[in-house]
Amino acid sequence: MRFHFFKLFTLLPSFFILSNAKAQSLTALKTEYLTQPIGLDNAQPRFTWQMNDDSQDAKQTRYRILVDSDSSILTKEKANTWNTGWVKSDRNLVIYSGQSLKPFTKYFWRVDVTNGKQQTFGKIASFEMGMMNMANWQGTWISDSENIKLKPAPYFRNTFSTSKKVKSARAYVAAAGLYELSINGKKIGNHRMDPMYTRFDRRTLYVTYDVTNEINQGKNAIGVLLGNGWYNHQSTAVWDFDRAPWRNRPAFCLDLRITYEDGTVETIKSGQDWKTALSPIVFNSIYTAEHYDARMEKTGWNTTNFDDKDWKEVINRSAPSKNIVAQAMHPIRNVEEIPTRVMKKINDTTYLFDLGRNISGVSKIAISGPAGTIVKLKHGERLYPNGRLDISNIDAHYRPTDNTDPFQTDILILNGKGRQSFMPHFNYKGFQYVEVTTSTPINLKKEDLSGYFMHSDVPVAGEVKSSEEVINKIYYATNNSYLSNLFGYPTDCPQREKNGWTGDAQIAIETGLYGFDGITIYEKWLADHRDEQQPNGVLPSIIPTDGWGYEWGNGPDWTSTIAIIPWNIYLFYGDQKLLADCYENIRKYVNHIDETYPTGLTTWGLGDWIPVKSKSPVELTSTCYYYADVVILAKAANILGKKADFEKYTALAEKIKKAFNDKYLDQQKGIYGSGIQTAMSVPLYWKIVPEESVSLVAKNLAKQVEADGFHLDVGLLGTKAILNALSENGYPDVAYKIAAQKTYPSWGWWMQNGATTLYENWPIDAKSDISMNHIMFGEIGAWLYKSPGGIMPDESQPGFKHIKLTPHIVDGLNSFEASHTGPYGKIVSAWKKTATGVNYHIVVPPNSSATINLPLIRDMDIFVNGKITYNSKIELAAGTYAISHKGSNIK
Repeated sequence: MRFHFFKLFTLLPSFFILSNAKAQSLTALKTEYLTQPIGLDNAQPRFTWQMNDDSQDAKQTRYRILVDSDSSILTKEKANTWNTGWVKSDRNLVIYSGQSLKPFTKYFWRVDVTNGKQQTFGKIASFEMGMMNMANWQGTWISDSENIKLKPAPYFRNTFSTSKKVKSARAYVAAAGLYELSINGKKIGNHRMDPMYTRFDRRTLYVTYDVTNEINQGKNAIGVLLGNGWYNHQSTAVWDFDRAPWRNRPAFCLDLRITYEDGTVETIKSGQDWKTALSPIVFNSIYTAEHYDARMEKTGWNTTNFDDKDWKEVINRSAPSKNIVAQAMHPIRNVEEIPTRVMKKINDTTYLFDLGRNISGVSKIAISGPAGTIVKLKHGERLYPNGRLDISNIDAHYRPTDNTDPFQTDILILNGKGRQSFMPHFNYKGFQYVEVTTSTPINLKKEDLSGYFMHSDVPVAGEVKSSEEVINKIYYATNNSYLSNLFGYPTDCPQREKNGWTGDAQIAIETGLYGFDGITIYEKWLADHRDEQQPNGVLPSIIPTDGWGYEWGNGPDWTSTIAIIPWNIYLFYGDQKLLADCYENIRKYVNHIDETYPTGLTTWGLGDWIPVKSKSPVELTSTCYYYADVVILAKAANILGKKADFEKYTALAEKIKKAFNDKYLDQQKGIYGSGIQTAMSVPLYWKIVPEESVSLVAKNLAKQVEADGFHLDVGLLGTKAILNALSENGYPDVAYKIAAQKTYPSWGWWMQNGATTLYENWPIDAKSDISMNHIMFGEIGAWLYKSPGGIMPDESQPGFKHIKLTPHIVDGLNSFEASHTGPYGKIVSAWKKTATGVNYHIVVPPNSSATINLPLIRDMDIFVNGKITYNSKIELAAGTYAISHKGSNIK
């Protein structure tokens, strides 16, 4: 391979400085992948931690975990609940196996480790158990007595008194629908859209809040505002959620458990002593918008002195399901406030606000005007040539029965009592622009409206920096689209659908896991899979679902999420739990395909969705995914000690591979099918190509890409495969030319046309399938880590215990840096071309190791921390490394 190096600015001196510090500590102490969580149900929670040890070859040789309900005992290096003693192990993921944990109990834990030379004592962390068992609920499920067709959202309230000093207080809230909880007039917490969406009649989530500081000595008031969410879907669209089998008027159950300083416990609970009234939210739909009539506000409705004599009695309701479990996951929040970038006045009653970027979330307006003034806030992604808002690209599947529920349009009716602010409670949208129209002229300023980027608030785990600006823009847009489609489950788009399309999610899984710590979201979503799977193994194409998607859109190319996502969680976290939890589900799914398609070839699936121009046979792509599922199943069987299954499914995988290649591979020519990009790249990516044919098939794929002008000619499935198939098989330069392409069709073409998110279709002027915030073409985000960054997990030592580093130095890119914080800490792979070669900056986190594969370059030597080495495959222990290719005859 030939490289062209350019004279660049000298790197900052700190770039390659090796640290001599010896600071040692333990960080990132988490229980169930959460920091100091409360309200857990898992009786065997998982503990994880990281070493903060910058010494070279830092390793954990032993650990000790101490758990007790009394934190002071832990400071004495003792524990009554669980004391592992010193365990000889380098593991940093340990499953609790001490005394039975008790509901409602707070536990403290610490982990101590040795690195072979000295002990490192951890700080004390905590976790708290929740209900743990349905029988521990004391409250009653309550609702108002209204019909499901009634539009206004209900308020609920109750008062209680405390005479003793409060030590701690926890509110446990389960709901069918959505809710906001308040105590003494104050909204509790900063979560949005609690609880997360599930198949309500099979699994319902509850959330725990620490409300210790909100309880007053004396009289207190509790308020609950209920929203419809996906439970009482009143808007009509093609997916028939308005006919969901669980649909009913929203309901909730609440236990407020107060522990007093004297050790006594009192539970304030939902029941028939509560009262209810309708709120100013006169309509709320998670699918369309929210309507609010400020003239109906009940000031102080959730405070102690409010007069509720005219409020109605509540009714008891049965629980929506028999499986009410803790919501142990990162919540949805308003993560980022985005001020309006530009405001244009269209006329005296119409203004257009432009946030400058496409987001998922809500807008907030501050406005004053005469009582009865109607303010409409219409949200969308693009404009007509005349500057007015155009939503024709995102309302395609909406089927309104009248004009009372306009799409993505909040409606506010002012009360005339001065300046007021409005932000919807139970809705989110996908938008860049907000067109505000008022029924009477009102003067608005740019500062009067802001947007809030809203999504599951998962911690950032990765970063990419590049010398090529279009690559930086693509990475930024990819992350925006990934987060815009993370709302307790992965979705396809935040405006038109909000559905958990399985195909989009399997494509984006690596992008998500490189960039974000999303395990809690995926564990919840795979529980949704288990809820939705039919007895014969079939899964729907959208999850959760009301029943739509079992007959269309599913198949191995889409619903392989049941195997692909648990497998990737295993690779990224080294955690077997999800793989074990889903094992029988994967097996049932594979068995169903095997029984239905005994030849080993399957035509079940959607195929390469939204291709540029060339469409591959569905049988070709679906059989590759079927093969991938069977391979994962066989590997899972081996990991979990299921020998007979390992042998059975290994044999099935070989059968599928032979049948596939017999039909589709021209072995002499090295061509699959007609030789188009998807037909060539998908078999390479899923490794169904015979080993002896890989080189020729990859060569022909590269030729096909060159014939296509280094542009994409793929749909969704091909997008997942093509960059990886090229990079992993000797053609990273060709892959990079596609990735950095700036003309149609390409990711860069979108960027050149102002995109801040990824689109649903390659042509930006497409007449259909043109959501401007889709994640389905988002594999490029993961590819940046894997190819120019070169960071890959090793399935033989998963969770980045051992890191495979193969950075690709490509023409057209002068420098690149990728970092990913895995279970052991931050991995860094950076390189920069210089006048004499290439400098690499590599960080291998403590307690892990890496193997770096560097290209052999003629007339160049490899140096590691200043010392020459004659190997291009270098084993690295934990530490920081300055590696370089140096030579004098560079062309």
